[in-house]
Amino acid sequence: MHGSPPQVGPQVTPQVKALIEAISGEMSRDELQTALGLKDRKSFRELYLKPALEEGLVEMTIHDKPNSMNQKYRLTEKGQLAV
Repeated sequence: MHGSPPQVGPQVTPQVKALIEAISGEMSRDELQTALGLKDRKSFRELYLKPALEEGLVEMTIHDKPNSMNQKYRLTEKGQLAV
């Protein structure tokens, strides 16, 4: 009986939690930043978007073109359960 008990859900930072709560349907990066009241693209990407994508809570609508100007983000099933 060593180690810690298994985690019930993903360990999300307050920033990632705010992001997944802000997403409604499919939203662009600009729409998400506006919804969160954030101005700095780099900190938004590093603190909010990247960890949410890595945790599998958020996915891109255009997987093969991550930098597309038409790129939008939406919650995954896992992300919906985490809200």
